[in-house]
This record gives sequence, C-alpha cells and structure tokens, in this order.
Amino acid sequence: MWDESSFGNFVIFTRSFPEIMDELNYTMMFPFERNFDPVPSTVWMQTYWTHSITVSIFYAFAIHQGVKWMEKRPALALDGPLVVWNALLALFSIFGFLRMTPEFFYSLFYGGFEYSVCNSSYAKGVTGFWTEMFALSKLFELGDTAFIVLRKRPLIFLHWYHHITVLVYTWHAYKDHTAAGRWFVWMNYLVHSFMYTYYMARAMRFRPVKWIPMGITILQITQMVIGCFVAITAYMVKQSGKSCQQTFSNLYFSFLIYASYFLLFAHFFYRTYLKSHQKPAATSTTTTTTTTTTTNGMVSSNGFIRKGIKAE
Repeated sequence: MWDESSFGNFVIFTRSFPEIMDELNYTMMFPFERNFDPVPSTVWMQTYWTHSITVSIFYAFAIHQGVKWMEKRPALALDGPLVVWNALLALFSIFGFLRMTPEFFYSLFYGGFEYSVCNSSYAKGVTGFWTEMFALSKLFELGDTAFIVLRKRPLIFLHWYHHITVLVYTWHAYKDHTAAGRWFVWMNYLVHSFMYTYYMARAMRFRPVKWIPMGITILQITQMVIGCFVAITAYMVKQSGKSCQQTFSNLYFSFLIYASYFLLFAHFFYRTYLKSHQKPAATSTTTTTTTTTTTNGMVSSNGFIRKGIKAE
C-alpha cells in the first residue's frame, strides 16, 4: 500500500501513477521488482541521506592515506579482479538501462517532456527497484578508486570529485524521489553500460579502435548538457506555478554539479583529443614513443587516463 504520509505528503505520487504507469505493463517482471515497496527505502533515505556526506569525507581521507601508503610499495597488478569488477558493473548498468528504458520512453512519448521531467511516476515497481539500486550503486562504485590507488595510477581531480558529488546528490534526490531522476538515472545507466564494458575490454588486454573512448567521452559530455537542460526545464515549470516534483535545493544542486561536470569533461576532451594533436612532431624515437603511448585515445583502467576517457 502506498503510504503517502511517509513521504512528507507527496500528493503528486497518488495522482501520477493512474495517469500513465497503470497503462504500462512489463512483459516480464522478476519477483523482487514486482514486490518492491518504495516506502521503507524512501523513509530510510529521508532519515539517513546525510550519511553520504560522512562516507564522502571518509572516502577522501582514505584516498589520501592510500596514496601515501603506496608511495614506497610496488604497484599491484590486480588484472583479474579488475576484469571481474568492470564486468559486474557493466552487467549491472546494462540490465538497469534495459529495465528503465520502457518506462522512460513511455513517459516521454505518452506523457510529454514536461511530464517526464516533473512527474515521479517511476518511483515504484520495476523502475522504482532499479532506481534504488542505482542510488546504492554509487556507494559501491567508490571501489573504482581503490584500483587506481593500489595500481599506483594517476588520480585526477575529475575522478574523485565526480564520485563524491554523484553519491551525495543521488541520495539527496532519492529521498524526495526527484522526478528528473528519471532522466538522470536512465542516462547514467546508458553511459556506464558503454564505459564499464570498455574498461573490461581494456583490462582483458583488448585494444578497441581509437574512436571508441572518444565517443564515450562525447556521450558523457552530452549527458551533462541534457542534465543542465532538464534542470532548467524543471526550474521554469516550478516558477510558472505548476507542479514539479523537485525541491529547489535539489534543483540548484543538480544544475551546479551538471554544469561543473560539463566544464570538467569538456576541458578533459580538449586536453586529450584536441590539444594533443596540436603538439609539434617529436624529434627523437624515444619522444615519439612516449607521445603515442599517452595521447592516442585509449584507457588502461578505471579513472586512469593513459589516452582519453574518464570514469564517470
């Protein structure tokens, strides 16, 4: 039973489900999707979402201490665990994307763009379950950094900044079932499906063609542009006096991080794919080899930019 009082009187929920979602029937539902009850997880997140900040502080401290601890120790190979790690995250992202997609396009085409941005009808059933898994996965994905630290790979600002802000924002948004989360979750599942599959292939010593990491980076930048547009749309709808399930605090938060991601990923794209091609030709065989290794568009592991793409 949908307990409206448990959600801070989110009246929009009770009128949103009959409008669209009752017409959408998944041909296959797993028991854990069919029986998913959003009330307990939402109440828990409303009470404890600030734990994401505590975890982020500990994460930052662990990074600092981990890097320091590894300074005088040899790098660990971890090839096997890295393959398994990326394979699990790739499969999770692909499955999450496939389960979110029917509702996403149904809401977009039958409800309209404004409905898809402002109505939180995805918060129960199949999509409700995979949205909760998405929120929890941001905690799990912090493990990406462990591979970077233990393998003694360069740890750039974009990597740990992104992990921290995504974790905090996702939990902050989930506690209110932010309607625009439909877009954020679906896009992130899509990008991560490609990204972690690529990381898995690299960890298995495959050498995909050069345009693949560049294409994934472009996909990431596109995600940030759409995220900003969705946030602006939600703001305009709320300013017009119409209902839109997103608090102003979460709205400002979402625009801030998406704008910052856009700038960081755009700068990364320029530095990796554009500026590198403007460098003068190498004057020695040794220099040429080094330049090719570091700029020809590939990635060696999660968050380690040897030649492009950044872990989102």
